[in-house]
Amino acid sequence: MTEVPPGDSHVHSEWSWDTPIGDMEATCARAVELGVPAVAFTEHLDHIVWTADRATLEESPHLASFADAEGRVTAPPFDAAGYLAAIERCRQRFPSLRVLSGLEIGEPHLHTEAVARILSAGHFDRVLGSMHALPIAGTYYEPPGMFEHLGRVEAFRRYLTEIPAVVAGSDVFSVFAHIDYPVRFWPATERFDPYAFESEFRHALKALAQGGRTLEVNTRVPLHPEIVRWWREEGGTSISFGSDAHSPESLADGFLTAAHMVEAHGFHPGREPHDLWHR
Repeated sequence: MTEVPPGDSHVHSEWSWDTPIGDMEATCARAVELGVPAVAFTEHLDHIVWTADRATLEESPHLASFADAEGRVTAPPFDAAGYLAAIERCRQRFPSLRVLSGLEIGEPHLHTEAVARILSAGHFDRVLGSMHALPIAGTYYEPPGMFEHLGRVEAFRRYLTEIPAVVAGSDVFSVFAHIDYPVRFWPATERFDPYAFESEFRHALKALAQGGRTLEVNTRVPLHPEIVRWWREEGGTSISFGSDAHSPESLADGFLTAAHMVEAHGFHPGREPHDLWHR
């Protein structure tokens, strides 16, 4: 059983538009302190315009700065050149740490030309695909809005059902991030039951496996072990670990527990600290 934390393949810094307290160099220093052998800075690349509710904007003044009067949030352009230069500076400053470049591309199947332009700006070691929002009544909503308009159960079913379209519509990402993203917004008073969505999970997992993608075990909200079992049963062969840290303090949170859970389902580390885990 591994006692060394895996590399963190999903980390954000000040180069992500939604990360005002991010700090790439401080995160690298934190990795060295914790003994995390590799860090991938997978910065947000978002093109959809989505509508946030008033409570969300009040809780996040930084997010509100990107919203118009109707609450429509538009991410600013990604500074690929500045980001890649920062990656090189960290590689020089922290030679014992494997520093990977990367992106987390939201809804990559919807903006293929814009995504291709960013990817052509340089080399990105670890590219994640993710889905944060669904279209409802002519606009996009993240989970709080999804839940309000559709109800939690229907919203989550629709979210999972959309994942195969992301896979079919984009081949630029190798890892699918936080498959259970809406669970982050589940009421604290209500236990999330993955078995209620087993068929939808399996359908999404099978599409990812058949598309040759990797499943991320995201520890922001610990991924239910049953989903890893379903991943294996649906043909999944590889696992990536991500804290989704937006500050240095959150780097690699819960990684040893997650690694032990993944090992129990037959997945094992690769030769290099930044390698995916395989079965």
